[in-house]
Parts: sequence; C-alpha cells; structure tokens
Amino acid sequence: MDTRRIGDPPRDVCDVVTVPARQGLEAVDIIRRGAGEGVGPVIHDDGCDTLGFLVPPGTAAAWDVPGSTCTGADGRGLHLDPAPEPPVDGSDWLLPPGEADPATDPAVLRAALGEAARLIEAADSCR
Repeated sequence: MDTRRIGDPPRDVCDVVTVPARQGLEAVDIIRRGAGEGVGPVIHDDGCDTLGFLVPPGTAAAWDVPGSTCTGADGRGLHLDPAPEPPVDGSDWLLPPGEADPATDPAVLRAALGEAARLIEAADSCR
C-alpha cells in the first residue's frame, strides 16, 4: 500500500552528499557501529576519491557541513530497484540499494562525518 500523500516526492528521489573517500569510509563504519541507525546506498567514483551518500530529498537546502557538498535531486528520480546501474558514469556502488537502508538520515550522517573528521585529524597528528 502506498502511504505517500499528494505532493510527496517519489520514494526513489534522493539528494547526494559527496565527501572525500577517507572521511566517507570512516563515516560508514561509524554509522554501522551506531545504535540502530543505518546507512543508505553509497556510491564511489572510479578513482575512489569521493563517496556519495544518498539522503532524503530536500537535504541539500540545509546542508552546511564543511568539506562536503550536497546536490539536490531537483525532481529527477534515481530508480533504486531492483539493481540499478550507478547513477554517474565512472562510479560504482560501495553499498548498493537493496543491501542498505533506503537513504541515510542527514542528522546521523552529519554527526558521523564530524566524528570521522576528528578521528582523521587525531590520526594524522600522531605521525
């Protein structure tokens, strides 16, 4: 049964938060270790320089995390079923749809990215 209301965006429309791969991988681990909050689909670029977290539509309007960008879907749907090709040429799924939650909660991602940045800074200062 479809529980969306008139005007709700399609379920498969997502914004994408892009971060450096090192910070993103740390954030994936942090979220997975968290208490019950899951990580949604994540894509990586061909060179593995960046990761893209799929987040709910509208996230881009308020996203302000330094070192990351959030691109709005602008009504363009990313069809996540059954096993989609990555949405960008030269990318691949780190966590494909179907093996992840529908989208990563922006508040959970924001906290995980902050913790990841602190961990990376601490590790780099020990060299």
